[in-house]
Amino acid sequence: MSKGSNTPVPTTALRVELGWRSGPGVPDADASALLLVGGKVRSDADFVFYNQSAHASGSVRHEGKRDAGGRVTDSLLVDLARVEPAIETVILAASSDGGSFGQVPGLYIEVRDTARNTVVARFDNPGATVETAFVLGEFYRRQGAWKFRAVGQGYDSGLEGLATDYGISVDEPQQAPPAPAPSAPVPPAPAPPAPMAPPAPPAFPAAPPPPAPSAPPAQPVRLTKVTLTKAAPSVSLTKQGGTSGAMRVNLNWQVRKQFSGWARKLGRPVAMHDDLDLDLCCLYELSDGSKGVVQALGNAFGALHQPPFIHLDGDDRTGAVSTGENLTVSLDHQRYFRRILVFVTIYEGARSFADLHATVTLQPQYGAPVDFSLDECTVPSTVCALALITNTGSDLVVQREARYLVPERGVSPQRTVDHAYGWGMNWTPGRK
Repeated sequence: MSKGSNTPVPTTALRVELGWRSGPGVPDADASALLLVGGKVRSDADFVFYNQSAHASGSVRHEGKRDAGGRVTDSLLVDLARVEPAIETVILAASSDGGSFGQVPGLYIEVRDTARNTVVARFDNPGATVETAFVLGEFYRRQGAWKFRAVGQGYDSGLEGLATDYGISVDEPQQAPPAPAPSAPVPPAPAPPAPMAPPAPPAFPAAPPPPAPSAPPAQPVRLTKVTLTKAAPSVSLTKQGGTSGAMRVNLNWQVRKQFSGWARKLGRPVAMHDDLDLDLCCLYELSDGSKGVVQALGNAFGALHQPPFIHLDGDDRTGAVSTGENLTVSLDHQRYFRRILVFVTIYEGARSFADLHATVTLQPQYGAPVDFSLDECTVPSTVCALALITNTGSDLVVQREARYLVPERGVSPQRTVDHAYGWGMNWTPGRK
């Protein structure tokens, strides 16, 4: 499509894909959507982006990034049948992070009919130079039907300038309130029993759940985020304001190919099945020296308001960014943490992480979200260490690991990651 042209689109579920080629010095980019009435949002809730991943109506959802061999995409799922009648226009925007769009090669926006897996509209290269945000396209109603228009309107004021132009109120990250002082010193705990099924709770003083807060006033949208890379692999949650409240750790993924690359090289094609089951887990060590695991295996789901102050949500098999696999960590009890290692195992459906494109996001209640992508897997790995969270006494630090491990014959993925990080636990067989 050329700039300014339009085309009808089906009133169905659509995937809107922002794509570009990555490389040295190429800025990152992010897709977003704004739902408009009379050219403006009704409230900040009509803005869908990386920090606010779904619209309340269910009509727009931010699916997240994928990197397949240097071709990066960031996608939105749009169900036009669920767009509220009052909404006249759905703006499809892009913002750059770390440079201008003139430095982003191969930029395009593509609209696909997910039911038929066909392209219904595509707009390539809006002629970017110094712009740091773009309205690339829009869905709009015309005589009871929906159309897509290629727009190509640029901003040199980034996502903040674009968002405020449509009525969004933007603010810096909210700082967390001071962490409560412990009511009593923590006594030493007895040595924990040999774990695999969840270890006995450590002897911490009873920690009552925090009081239910009164309904907070509406907060302006926060655009800040932190992306960890090999060059910059760690961040201080304390400096980002993430010192209390709940922190959600999310893993989402997408399988792009039918067979895993490492198996193909070995001459043993291994299908990536639709029932691929990944399990998000963590090893923890608390300040009294007690250690354990939180995982679905053995029903060791943990707890938020008593040790280990970590809870595993259900079991997801879709990898969608709004669901995926989730752990919740209570930062209100961070003084009890010494270290937490978040990792993922393949429970069934594949023999390796090859061709699996995954993103990890840590979303503190306060402060900026932290995300990173996993590197391409080139070894027959069934367990990957994702992130190490360490309490230094004065700081809570997140370290990107993204480390694929290969278990020895007869050694479980859990024991493999334990040995790699020196946790020193005893393991026994378990099942879901």
